[in-house]
Amino acid sequence: MAAQSEIEHSTLEIALRRVDRIYRPGDVVDGKLIVSARKGWAHKGISMKVTGSAQLQLSHRSMGLFESVSSVRPRELLRTQIELTPPGRFPDGVTEIPFEFELQALAGEALHESYHGVYINVCYTMACECKRGVMSKPLERDIEFIVEVPSKESPPADPRAFSITPESLENVRASSVAAIPRFKVSGKLHRQSCPINLPFTGEFVVEESQASVKSIELQLVRSETVRHPESGNTAREATEIQNIQIAEGDVCRNLVIPIYMIFPRLFTCPTMITDDFKVEFEVNLIVIFGDGYMITENFPIKLHRYR
Repeated sequence: MAAQSEIEHSTLEIALRRVDRIYRPGDVVDGKLIVSARKGWAHKGISMKVTGSAQLQLSHRSMGLFESVSSVRPRELLRTQIELTPPGRFPDGVTEIPFEFELQALAGEALHESYHGVYINVCYTMACECKRGVMSKPLERDIEFIVEVPSKESPPADPRAFSITPESLENVRASSVAAIPRFKVSGKLHRQSCPINLPFTGEFVVEESQASVKSIELQLVRSETVRHPESGNTAREATEIQNIQIAEGDVCRNLVIPIYMIFPRLFTCPTMITDDFKVEFEVNLIVIFGDGYMITENFPIKLHRYR
C-alpha cells in the first residue's frame, strides 16, 4: 500500500518552451518532461507519441447518407514517436528530461491549422507514458499544441460594395415586394479575403426605412462539408459561430456605422478545402425592424493567415 501511495503522489508534466504552444510547419518543438518521483521508483522507460489528425464526425441528420459513420476515418497528418529515456530508476524528487522534434507532416500529407468545429476537428497532441511494473499503474500525460499554417502570399484586397432593397432580396415573390416597407441599406466590406489574425471590417448606412429599425447584427457562420470516401456522398452542415450587435434602435439615416468583428481563435481557421472535407465561412448582415420583420444579406468570405 505504501508503494502504491508513492505512485499516486508522483506526476508527469509536459512543459513546452513556448508558453503559447503555437508552432508552424518546420518549427522545432522543444521542451521538457518533468517527472516528480516521490521516494524514487523504477520504471520501464518513457516514450512520447506526437500525433495530428483531422477527425470527421457526422451529424445524426447526415447518417442516412452513409452506410456507416465509422467508415469516415480520421485523416492522419502527423505521427512521431520519441523514446525519452530507457528503463531505469528515478531518484526521489524532480527529474527533467529534455525533448525536441521538427514539426513536419507525414509523406503525402500537409499540416492543416488547428481547428475545433462541430463536425470537423483538426487537433495536434503529444502524449507521454511512463511504464512501470505489472502491479503498478503507468503514469500518463498529454497536452494539445496549436499549429498555425500561414499562406505563402497575401491575396489581393477585394472590397465589396452592397446595396440592400426590397427588390434585391432573394426568396421573395415579386408580388410580395410591394407589401414590404421601403428601405435601403448600403455599404461595403473592406475585404472578402480576410486575414484571420486581423479584424473583419467594413461600414454600412441606413439610407431610408419606412419602418423603424430595432437592431442590426453581424453573424459569423461556418460551413463544414464531409465527403464519404467510398460512395462520394457529401454531408454539409452550417453552424453559427458568433453573433454581435453592431447597432441598436432606430439608427439615424445616412449615418456611417462601422463594422468590426474579431475572428474567435480555434473556432475559425483559414478556409480549408481537401478531398475529404471542407471548412468555409460566411457572414450575414441582419436588419431587424420594429414590426419584427427581418432581412438578411449573405456574404461568403475566405479566411487566410498571412505572416
